[in-house]
Amino acid sequence: MARINREASLVSSLFAAGLYKRNQGRLVRQCTVAALLVLIVVGCWTLSVRLLAEMSDPVRIGVPVALGVLGAWAAFRLVNYPQFADFLIEVEVELGKVSWPGRDEVWRATGVVLVVMAVLGGVLFAYDLLWQQLLRLIGVLRF
Repeated sequence: MARINREASLVSSLFAAGLYKRNQGRLVRQCTVAALLVLIVVGCWTLSVRLLAEMSDPVRIGVPVALGVLGAWAAFRLVNYPQFADFLIEVEVELGKVSWPGRDEVWRATGVVLVVMAVLGGVLFAYDLLWQQLLRLIGVLRF
């Protein structure tokens, strides 16, 4: 049986061109890259409008664009890093085993949560009123 080389470092895999197990864990990998790209875009935009707002346009636009391109490449390569890709593949397999509730069960559970929270809010409100009256009675609180 062939032995898999798991000794490859993250730095060396950043410069690799191939995709690791390209057809496995596709949905989770795509969602992970999308989430990382959103973070990178928000970070680059914040850098442009806040930290580099006083700089000239080439710096204010060029630095965030360069960091965004590097971040996008790093995000893409990260989901193809063997250890991380194997983790994401296993996550997708486990999510496939989950029994998701139906619409009726979700509505019932939501109703239970809302009723319990309303009752708990009422009980805490009553305790608050009780403690206020008690503390006013003994002179700790003033009207």
